[in-house]
Amino acid sequence: MNLDPDRLARTLLAEMADALIVADAAGAIRFWNAGAERLFGFTRAEALGQSLDIIIPERLRARHWAGFEATMRTGHSRYDAGEILAVPAIRKDGARISVEFTIIPLHDDSSTMEGIAAIMRDATARFEQVCALQREIAALKAASE
Repeated sequence: MNLDPDRLARTLLAEMADALIVADAAGAIRFWNAGAERLFGFTRAEALGQSLDIIIPERLRARHWAGFEATMRTGHSRYDAGEILAVPAIRKDGARISVEFTIIPLHDDSSTMEGIAAIMRDATARFEQVCALQREIAALKAASE
């Protein structure tokens, strides 16, 4: 089998099941793959050029942008070493979901931050299971007291 590395990379980026979103240093979406379409409900054409605010719940935007701006300024994030971040997100239809993601800071040739890539997946079912278990444990503790 003789795989063309460029074709393989293009196919993986565009078609992988996980969402791949790339935003520039201002937070505008510059890449949106098929996984992002499935996860968030926005087509590529609808998402490109839009602010990341289209997937960030309004109550979390100030915290998100403070972290984003710090990452753009310093070139580093505590999440750029592969640590998984779990946060709420919103879909095009307004549904709230839980996502887990890692980020990759994107630097130009002079090490200036150009943007950030995020690889995301839906963790809603697992988050809801954990919450249900926590409620059950709290109820059992309350009943035994």
